[in-house]
Amino acid sequence: MKTQHTMPLPKIKAMILFLCENTEPRFLGKTKLMNLIYFFDFMHVKKYGLPVTYDTYVNLEHGPIPSAIKNLVDAVDDEVENAILADSIVVNHDRNESIHRVIPVRELTDSEMELFSQSEIEILKSVVARYGAANTKTIEDASHKEAPCLRTNELDRISYSLAALDADSVVSKEEIDLLMSI
Repeated sequence: MKTQHTMPLPKIKAMILFLCENTEPRFLGKTKLMNLIYFFDFMHVKKYGLPVTYDTYVNLEHGPIPSAIKNLVDAVDDEVENAILADSIVVNHDRNESIHRVIPVRELTDSEMELFSQSEIEILKSVVARYGAANTKTIEDASHKEAPCLRTNELDRISYSLAALDADSVVSKEEIDLLMSI
């Protein structure tokens, strides 16, 4: 019987804070954050066969989004006083810009970093090295060139096993499906 995996809330906060602290702040809006999380999950799948967040991804116009995490971030934008992530981030929307900038309200702690495995830290560092300084369009375009986007239509749910179709995947679709079923 398949176990339902979900990323614990403290680890979601830690992941978002790590990405905020290691990304060019001028370019870190909600869209880029969702794409960074996508790359974190799917790069981990391509190398280790399993995602980190286990969120449900949907193919949207600006790239694949982790649905539950997007809802948590949107809540900070829409109803900050009741938002679960309000102790970690704020979302600032200047009327003169289209970006909904994600800004950390505190620093990531050493104890929060301990929530990540070595493989997760490796992939987080790889994602920010590759896309941390990139603008939203660059990371959005990169996500659209990956099999999970190319093999699904807009609004489709994205299967983690589609990551195996990318040239940089070292695991097969069968291996991903097997690991996901455990």
